[in-house]
Parts: sequence; C-alpha cells; structure tokens
Amino acid sequence: MTETDERRSRLARRVFPDGTEPDPRFTLANERTFLAWMRTALAFIAGGVALEAFSDASFSSSTRKVLAVCVVCVGLVIGLAAAFRWVSVERSMRERRPLPFPVLVPLLSLGAAVAAVTSILLVLSR
Repeated sequence: MTETDERRSRLARRVFPDGTEPDPRFTLANERTFLAWMRTALAFIAGGVALEAFSDASFSSSTRKVLAVCVVCVGLVIGLAAAFRWVSVERSMRERRPLPFPVLVPLLSLGAAVAAVTSILLVLSR
C-alpha cells in the first residue's frame, strides 16, 4: 500500500480500490452533478406527495394515487441511478477509462415524454 492509500479512509479504499486520485476539480464536479440529480429526485418525490395531498377533484382517487406513486417511483429511480452514476464516473476517472454512458438521461427523457402524453390524455378525457 502506498502512502496515499494509507491516508485514504477504509471506505474510500473499499469503494475505489484501484487507480489514482483524480484532479480534485473533477471529483468535485462529479459531486455537483450528483447533487443536481438528487435535487431532481427530491423534486419528483415532493411532486408525488403534493399530487396526492393537495389534489382537487380533477382526477378520481384511484387515478390520483397511481399517478402519485408513479411520480414518487421516478424520483426513487433517479436517486438510485444518480448514486450508481457517481460511483461509476469516479471509478472511471481514477482508472483513466472513458466515462460511462449516461443511461439516466434517456430514461428520464422517456419518462417525461410518457408523463406528458398521459397528462394530456387525462386532461382531454375530462
């Protein structure tokens, strides 16, 4: 074990066992991106809670519950994917490999498109 490895925490050595320390600016940029995704996840979760808690009679109770659960689940998926993405990018930087494909972006785009179409259909059906 090198001197740099000895100064790293046990958790850091376990999560990032290989490679060298990247430039701190890149690590901090990766963390900022993670936090941005977490804000998005929290916004979805809050939106799902608000949809259920503060909805008027626009939708039936069962429709509102299903929509609220779906929105909260999207937030959950975004939060989990953000954590896996953060680790994956950090490992790639440490091992000097190309950055992984951002699976979360097309997934979120598809989810937004489905939500938009569903919302339009629900509004038009009233």
